[in-house]
Amino acid sequence: MARAIASRTNSERDLALTWSNRISLTVRILAVNIFALALLGSGFFYLDSYRSRMVDSRVAQAKREVRLIAQALASATNERRNLLVLSLARDTGNRIRLFDEDGKMLADSQELGLRNVILRDPDKDPWNQSTARFLDAVIDTVAGADRAPLFREQPRDQGLDWPDVRTARETLGTPATVWRAPDRTPIITAGAPITQLGVVMTTTNARDITRTVRTERWRLSVVLAIVALSSVFLSLFLARTIVRPLQLLARAAIRVRLGRAREVVVPRLPERRDEIGLLARAVSDMTQALRARIDATEAFAADVTHELKNPLASLRSAVDGLARVKDPELQARLLAIVQDDVHRLDRLITDISEASRLDAQLSRATFEPVDIGAMIAALIAQREARGVPAGVHIRFDQEGDVPLLVLGEGARLERVFENLMENALSFSPRDGLIRIDAQLESDALTVSVEDQGPGVPEEAREAIFRRFHSVRPDAEAFGLHSGLGLAIARTIVEAHQGSISVETREERTTGARFLVRLPRAEGR
Repeated sequence: MARAIASRTNSERDLALTWSNRISLTVRILAVNIFALALLGSGFFYLDSYRSRMVDSRVAQAKREVRLIAQALASATNERRNLLVLSLARDTGNRIRLFDEDGKMLADSQELGLRNVILRDPDKDPWNQSTARFLDAVIDTVAGADRAPLFREQPRDQGLDWPDVRTARETLGTPATVWRAPDRTPIITAGAPITQLGVVMTTTNARDITRTVRTERWRLSVVLAIVALSSVFLSLFLARTIVRPLQLLARAAIRVRLGRAREVVVPRLPERRDEIGLLARAVSDMTQALRARIDATEAFAADVTHELKNPLASLRSAVDGLARVKDPELQARLLAIVQDDVHRLDRLITDISEASRLDAQLSRATFEPVDIGAMIAALIAQREARGVPAGVHIRFDQEGDVPLLVLGEGARLERVFENLMENALSFSPRDGLIRIDAQLESDALTVSVEDQGPGVPEEAREAIFRRFHSVRPDAEAFGLHSGLGLAIARTIVEAHQGSISVETREERTTGARFLVRLPRAEGR
């Protein structure tokens, strides 16, 4: 007993829903939404590309400006040179420095009093600027942005230390360089040669680029934060409305599997009109069907036991009597009883075997178009060839010459009408008439089997379709029928989405009329 309890406990532990040991549906829902957020977060990489385009545009602008400044200074006299440098620096917003061929300073707008390019000390910036620089560094690292060289001022009279001045003098071109200020803002320098004078270099601190990128980044961060919170709340809501009912259904199904179907209440979720509600009601209906099947199996086993006990008791009594009786005539009667009981057991076991396998066989059956009219005609011919009792006549009336087609398994449907015909023959009086009619309706085929027997009492019209239930004439010998024929017929008909019932013949007080209704084959 203890071993059995331990086994059941281990089974429950093995079948328990170990949500923490695998990726649950909640995590998957969150992952899907987070993936969408990641796509939205890729906008930060777009901002880096946007900044690069702005810097490239500003570099091109710096080159154009330095060429224009070089042309203006080339035509200026020495007396007007400083005033022109100061005026151009004020108009362009650049710091302008003029070097001779050897790199010595000739003029500097900042020394002339215009301090329009001033580098900020990051140590003196407020905390929000420090945070912004930190975020810039992190995002640049993640995005793999090109790291510009740190900007450092060169000695006053060493202009050739500037790469733009040196390149402009050597190549006579217009080079430009992007630097990184201590506060991580871009600094752009550009140089241009001046014939017979030297090189002019402009310097600009493009803080507006950094300011624009940070503003857009802040807006994107706010949107991303709002979307992230919304996604988390929506994910939790979906998890609560989807995962929780599924967990309840799964636990209920496991308890049913463990053999606790009686005490398990599978939630039907009537307020849910979605797929989860449909699943809950389907599982609940399946559980109820399982309970009904278990009850039917238990009842069938009890009925089989009861039905087998009667012939076995009669057989045992007859065998015991044979050992004690010496009268040959009485012994012959006892042997006849034994023979009848053996035949009865054989017939009963055969019918029980068929009834027990019927549901499983029907679930695997392949339905095909079956002509019910041709089937019934063949059954009547076979039965008449074997002979019918007491001159009973069987008449089959079919409406029209149209094939009576239904979708089903021919052998099983044949068993239905064979059972109904044998049932009618067993109740028909001498020289009686059994009438079989088949009529086509718009979506169904109705077959009626009428006899002229005593009929079926109204209170027994449903009971006769139960297993081992039989209402036989008093004059009939006991044990000739197992009481399974009509039960088998109903099982087969219902498996074909049809119905079977019994009623009294129209305008008559005697006789039974069995009605079988089957769906017609589509398109037939």
